[in-house]
Parts: sequence; C-alpha cells; structure tokens
Amino acid sequence: MTAPVRLVGLSGGVGTPSSTTAVLAAVLDAAAAQLTERGLTVATEVVEVRDVARDATDEVLGGLRSNALDAALRTIEDADGLVVASPVFRGSYAGVFKTVLDLLEPGSLRMTPTVLAATTGTVRHTLVTEHAMRPLLSYLGALTLPTTIVATPEDLVLGVRPVPALAERVARSARELADAVGHGR
Repeated sequence: MTAPVRLVGLSGGVGTPSSTTAVLAAVLDAAAAQLTERGLTVATEVVEVRDVARDATDEVLGGLRSNALDAALRTIEDADGLVVASPVFRGSYAGVFKTVLDLLEPGSLRMTPTVLAATTGTVRHTLVTEHAMRPLLSYLGALTLPTTIVATPEDLVLGVRPVPALAERVARSARELADAVGHGR
C-alpha cells in the first residue's frame, strides 16, 4: 500500500478565527481534492504558529525544544507539499512565523513544492510573497510555486470565503501544488 500524500499547511495567523488559516485551508482542501480525484490518498494537517509560539521563543532564548514544537517542525519537514501563509505586519511576514521557520533544519524543505500565501489589510502589500516569503522559503530549499495568494479583507466574504477572483487564484495554486506533488506517484 502506498503511503498517503502528506499536505501540510503552516499558518502564521495569530487570531481565532484566522483569515490566514482560512486562505491556507482553501488551498490545502483544493489540492487534496485534486489529488484524490487522481486516485491518491491524501492526509492534510495544519500547523498553527500561535500554538507553538511560546515554545519557539523558549528554544531561541534557552535552547529548550518542547515535544509540541518538535512534532510541529517534524510535520513541516516531512511534508510532501506545503502551503505557508502569514499575515502581513509592517510590510512583511509575522515575526513569530519567521521564528518557527528559523528552527527548521537547513535544507529540510529541499525540493518540497510550496505555495506561498499572505493576508493583508491593504493592497499595498501584495508583493510580500515575492519580496519577503519567496526568498525565505527558497533559502530553506523549498520549491516555491509560481502562483501566490495574497488576500485583502475585500477578497474574503465574512473573512473566510474567497470572492471569485481569489477563488481562481486558489484553484490555480492548488493545481500547481497537486501537479508538483502528484508527479511521479
């Protein structure tokens, strides 16, 4: 029996509910559906940065890794495909999001197909995935996919459901992820 395709999302969203996690989940769900249609078994999981933020800080300051943080990092590193999403704070990704990524082993994401996504309060930050997130994930070795998702409040109905234009980008990014992960399976 073939192991399931592991799709993992890393959400830097700090609120509950989180529009960042909603965007991430839309991409994960669409990619999983496409892979399932191709006859593959898919397992999805979301790692919420807010759940391990204190543990990540403890490790940075004192070198102490908790079991929860270790499990979260292993989940990310063992993914067949990733969706990473962060809210935009002061023109870039969230600091706690970066802290968690800093704790990954160098090269641990080598050639892992990765969709980049961000949520922002203004269209002025629509290039955050290109000028901040793509270099960061490329440094970790991730294979960042061409279509990125940047959602403003106007792009999400009730903060969670993509409007048609955003839904098209979600579908395109999910297709790219499914194609990259499903290739060779």
